[in-house]
Order: sequence, then structure tokens, then C-alpha cells
Amino acid sequence: MTTQGASGDPIAGRPDVSIDLPTPARALRAALAEGYEAAVWCDADFLVFEPERLMLPDEPYALGREVWVQADGRRLRSYVKVHNALLLFRRGNAFLDFYLDTAQRLVRAHRGPMVPQFVGPKLLTALHNVVGCPVVEQAAMLSPEVAHDVLEGSGPALRLFMQNSRASPAAANLCASLATESESTRARGRRSLPPRTPAVVDRLLSAGWPRKPDLKPGSR
Repeated sequence: MTTQGASGDPIAGRPDVSIDLPTPARALRAALAEGYEAAVWCDADFLVFEPERLMLPDEPYALGREVWVQADGRRLRSYVKVHNALLLFRRGNAFLDFYLDTAQRLVRAHRGPMVPQFVGPKLLTALHNVVGCPVVEQAAMLSPEVAHDVLEGSGPALRLFMQNSRASPAAANLCASLATESESTRARGRRSLPPRTPAVVDRLLSAGWPRKPDLKPGSR
């Protein structure tokens, strides 16, 4: 049975999913209700390192871009999605209320344990794949493999990331880089990636995004 909060909202009774996107979405909706023309949400671990290039689109709403790179056996694979570490909503957009209603319906109908990101990036990516949501291409997300290569200035994971990106990042969510190792490395017993998030932050703030001839967006 799905637990509901006092408001009758099933998400309010599910702290494991409420922060996934409904919490920032509600905060943005409250800001718009106060009279702001636009509201932007950034996760606490979302780093803006080239602010002059982080341009918000002239769209009713926009999501961040995720190009997730991880090992698959002996090769690297990339998965192109959207994320909610950066969100933009303008007054009068039709997507915000639709999203919150859809998330509530999914949680209400769901039985059993909730998978991570169920009503966050997973739901957003499913919607994006159907309707083509506006995306801030410079608002990225770094997997541990990509963060490692950012520190090195290049590498196979970073090249694959850029081959599947439409723009060089000007900002990035670093939450995955906090882990000492990725799920893919744990599964195969590979040497774990070191927790080097402070070094990644220093590298990006001091030198910006790595730029080499083989690191051009969409260079596949």
C-alpha cells in the first residue's frame, strides 16, 4: 500500500523519492507563484565553472544534459539522457504541473521498493524521448570515469563523453564523482576510482573544461 502525506500527495509520504524531482519542482512552482518571471534550480553539488558560457534558453522550461559514460566489460559505453541537477521554469509553462501530476500518479500506482531516480531523471528522460524537451546542453553530469579523465586532461571516457555531447560543458553535476567507485567497477572487481572530487573542482575552476583537438563536441 502506498503511504500518503496529510495532503493526500503520495510523494509526501515517500522521502526516498520526494527529493528526486518533486521537491525542487515544488520549490520552483512556489517561486513562480510569488511573481518571479523565471526560476532556476541547481543541486548543491552542481558546479558552474564557466558562467559566461552557461546560457539559459529562451524556452518555457529546460532540463540539464546527461551523457553517462561507464565501463561495460572491456569497453566504455555512453548513455545520453537528461537530468534534474539544473532546472529552468518560466511563468506560464505547461510542463511543471503536468510533471508533478505524472509523478504523483506513478508513485501512487507503484508497488514495492522504489528504484533510484524513478520520478526524477528516469521519468524526465522517458518524457524527453517522446516530446523532445528543451535542454541546456552546457549543463552536464560527470560519471566517475569522466571526472577521472577531466583531471588527466584527456582520456577514453572523456573522448566518448564529448563525442556524444552537443556542447562543451560550462557547468556539471559532480554527485557521481563523490563515490569511490562506480557500480560498473564494483561489479567486475576492477580497481576503484579515487574520491577526487575536490581536485576535479579545483581543475575546472582554475582551467575550465579540457580543450584539445580530439575533445570537440559531436566529434564521432
